[in-house]
Amino acid sequence: MSVTVDRSRMIERMKEALQLEAVRTAVLTIDCQRGNLEPAIASLPVPESECNRVIDGTNRLLALARESGIAIIHMTTAWEKPLLANHPFERAMLQLRESFAPHKQSDFARHKSPGSIEAQLVQSLRVEPTDIILDSKRTFDSFEGTPLDMLLRAMKKDTLLIAGCNTNTCVLSTTFGAYNRGYRAVIVRDCVASAYGNDLHEFALQNIQRRLGWVLSLEELKAKVSTRVTWMSGSTPNATTMAQ
Repeated sequence: MSVTVDRSRMIERMKEALQLEAVRTAVLTIDCQRGNLEPAIASLPVPESECNRVIDGTNRLLALARESGIAIIHMTTAWEKPLLANHPFERAMLQLRESFAPHKQSDFARHKSPGSIEAQLVQSLRVEPTDIILDSKRTFDSFEGTPLDMLLRAMKKDTLLIAGCNTNTCVLSTTFGAYNRGYRAVIVRDCVASAYGNDLHEFALQNIQRRLGWVLSLEELKAKVSTRVTWMSGSTPNATTMAQ
């Protein structure tokens, strides 16, 4: 019988200790694409009510970032034909006609190929010309095989405010990628969701805030955003490297 471990005190203390500096922070949206967040055409559909929540929350996050002078990066995924549904697990799911999403049929045979409508950023996401768009993601991890790490170091950013989907795959994997490279990751709870079920969404958030980074609501984040040069006690991860 599984027992839920109560780490709420540790989580709250870590939240209290967290301080942010806008100039060293970037928003990273992950896979806010029509193939995930537009239920009528999605090939890996997030539940409709969750789509609305994530898009609204992410737009509020983007507005907060622009008001605070925080850089914005949008990471998107596309799969060239040789890569599309090429993993053995994905091929087996297709052969068995099983769905990755428990609430609706998924279709990895058409999931976000280059130039497809599924690969487009969701139309209601408020993207501006000053935002940076990276379309080189081909795995769960936004760092793997992409220029994200090089870009963040050139911009002298060492903290990420993460939004998007899916919480238990790309968001979680990117958080691992950020951790392994010395970045601080802050997942904005109002801005993430999963097509794979709310249980995996909540698992991922618990996994992150108990070992890898922070999970904050938008209201909690607003209270943290500041342009003052204030940080947690001690030097920040990679601060010396970032300053070079």
